[in-house]
Amino acid sequence: MTLQRYKPGVSKHWLLVLAGISWSAVGVVLCRMGYVWLRAVPIKLGVTIALCGLTGALLVHRFGFSKIAGKNIARVCRLPAKSCIFAFQAWRSYLIIVVMVALGISLRHSPIPKYLLAPVYITIGGALFLSSLGYYSGCWRVFRQGAGN
Repeated sequence: MTLQRYKPGVSKHWLLVLAGISWSAVGVVLCRMGYVWLRAVPIKLGVTIALCGLTGALLVHRFGFSKIAGKNIARVCRLPAKSCIFAFQAWRSYLIIVVMVALGISLRHSPIPKYLLAPVYITIGGALFLSSLGYYSGCWRVFRQGAGN
């Protein structure tokens, strides 16, 4: 009896859907946290901080996360027709995720005022959400090519 039998395998298009949903969900959660923190400050300051976060999100998406998502999409497309459900991210990416979660928890529990953390959360959350759209596009391409079945 091999462990291979117990590996949860899914098609490529489902891997891309899972990646997209994961990135979208985390992005929305981070943006929501930033928004909630900004509700406590005067509106003019809140809008200014939010715009800084949104500008940062566009830049991080364009020059960072979209490239990471593109590499992940290309990697998933090279996988066999059925792969482990956890293969939607490279294994080393899981270590980066753990570090980022730990950093986020540390920042949230630091003495830094929350409204100053809001643009960081909006930047990362917005960039994740925007980059998640690439996964959905990649999923559609794989599905249309019939390689995701």
